[in-house]
Amino acid sequence: MAEDSDFLANLSNFLYPRSSYYGQFKPEYLVFNANLQEFTQRVSNICNLQTSGQLSPEDAYTQIKLLWKQLKRSKKELEIS
Repeated sequence: MAEDSDFLANLSNFLYPRSSYYGQFKPEYLVFNANLQEFTQRVSNICNLQTSGQLSPEDAYTQIKLLWKQLKRSKKELEIS
């Protein structure tokens, strides 16, 4: 059982890598950085799906636009100028 959870943790780290944050320390900056990293990972996945023909350009654009709106909303909610 422990091997399964280790495998899943390693797989998650491989599929969704996170970089350390070295900027000015403020809790809202850390949260925004995590949101930004998730945004870039998801945009990369959408681009790969579109490039491989599994997603139309229109669908890719729509999905990226929605992700962008979510990122903008998180910036506003965190009150980052």
